[in-house]
Amino acid sequence: MPNKWKHFLDILDMPRSQSWALVTRAKEMKDTDHRSQVLAGKVLVMIFEKASTRTRLSFEMAVRHLGGDTIFMTPHESQLGRSEPLKDTARVISRYCAGMIVRTFGQEKLEELAEYASVPVVNALSDLHHPCQVLSDLLTMYERTPSFKDLKVAWIGDGNNMAHSWINAAIYFPFYLSLAVPKGFEPDARILNKAVQLGARIHVSHEPKLAMDGAHYVNTDVWASMGQESEQGARSKPFANFQVNDELLKLADPEVKVMHCLPAHRGEEITDEVMEGPASIVWDQAENRLHMQKAILEWVFGHAPESTAREFADDRPGPKPFHTI
Repeated sequence: MPNKWKHFLDILDMPRSQSWALVTRAKEMKDTDHRSQVLAGKVLVMIFEKASTRTRLSFEMAVRHLGGDTIFMTPHESQLGRSEPLKDTARVISRYCAGMIVRTFGQEKLEELAEYASVPVVNALSDLHHPCQVLSDLLTMYERTPSFKDLKVAWIGDGNNMAHSWINAAIYFPFYLSLAVPKGFEPDARILNKAVQLGARIHVSHEPKLAMDGAHYVNTDVWASMGQESEQGARSKPFANFQVNDELLKLADPEVKVMHCLPAHRGEEITDEVMEGPASIVWDQAENRLHMQKAILEWVFGHAPESTAREFADDRPGPKPFHTI
């Protein structure tokens, strides 16, 4: 009998209908303060090469809410920081634990762990993708606007892992995504081109005002992510005009909402006034990591209720997809 569990390294690892269903399931879990025993007797190892607040806490609490337990490991506490091949680590962990939640630098590490593991591997963040965060952000949007078909979502800043996961989300969800990135910091062309070919409505430019124009939701992130600290100074000049501030928000929809995956460098990519202002929904966004993590783990371990696995109609409007730089 084939395994019911799945790996989750990227939003595109699940079918489109299930990605929609995950959002509604997470909302249901939040509304009911959901607890279950679907992970009863299971221990998941959390392998974190990068420090974390929200990702670690939300996953640890999610596992416990589903009846399971966790073991937390860093490279300092395992052979990951030494020379043992990842394929050996994957095989050994599979003999001890029911799954791996991995926060790492290289996406290739996740892929190798998944290739050799006989338990599910979940991407808690890599330099290429941050799927759990973006699905949580979609839950935050869904709470306010259940239909995405008329929404414009803006991304202001680096063409990083968050931008990549937003691009992939635009394949499955019918919002219009407008990214504004500094020259030389564009998203991965392979990810972008694939999304456009698969029907995502995406526009990429170097103009924050263009991306912000009429936007219903605005997203940003730090200018230098973890592991890029040495580039902080060099990035300040090309990113200087990509700050989400009150002046830029005037171009957006009057009811615009602002999101940030956190942690934020207030005064750089976003001002304190915007973070604390009426447009900010960053704290709801942070809370929703917990609820979405529960829905993801339920799906990963093959326990998603049938009622959430229904097919969703593609209500994607508008003309042929396009993108420009």
